[in-house]
Amino acid sequence: MSTATDGFEALSKILEHRPNLIFVDIMMPRLDGYQTCALIKNNKMFKNIPVIMLSSKDGLFDRARGRIVGSEQYLTKPFTKDELLGAITKYV
Repeated sequence: MSTATDGFEALSKILEHRPNLIFVDIMMPRLDGYQTCALIKNNKMFKNIPVIMLSSKDGLFDRARGRIVGSEQYLTKPFTKDELLGAITKYV
């Protein structure tokens, strides 16, 4: 497991670690979660890695925007342990 403080650091860590699943918070400095997800999904080396977006925003527009940039799932904070484990089980 690896963590990053912003989207640019996340992209660097994805290149280095080649994860099986990526969680992206929407509210990040420099590159937000939407931009980070779009960059991941537009890269042929990483496009098949599932991306789960995390956010305190629960609006229909926010969820739709997550889908548009390619995320597989959108979890709204606070999420439960079961929701988190369900997402991990579904995509790993």
